[in-house]
Amino acid sequence: MHSELPDFQMPNDEQVHLAAEGFRLLADPTRIKILWALLQGESSVACLAELVGAAPTAVSQHLAKLRLAGLVRGRREGTFVHYSAADTHVRALLAEALFHADHTDRDLPDHPSGDLLPHQHAVGATATAAG
Repeated sequence: MHSELPDFQMPNDEQVHLAAEGFRLLADPTRIKILWALLQGESSVACLAELVGAAPTAVSQHLAKLRLAGLVRGRREGTFVHYSAADTHVRALLAEALFHADHTDRDLPDHPSGDLLPHQHAVGATATAAG
């Protein structure tokens, strides 16, 4: 059946493994909050700890795991490290997860195929509602 589809391609094993590892690391509410905060701009461990309501040591551990997965980056400035989301893929991944959660929670209909404009507007609404 799938072999009849002209553009069908399975991802390779390495891609599947890396994607699964990324999802595994995102399966934590504190990490999702940390990433959401970092998508708004660069931040320190202390600031992130305050934002997500966790101890700085716990936030540091979360950041270390997210960094190993390539989801965040650190920039050293003197004795401080400023963290940021790794790239636009992280924004898209997290935004889609939150949009999906919002649609599931509010039992909203699916968007037409390829229609991402409602999602761009929903980011702020989701963030405010989660807030």
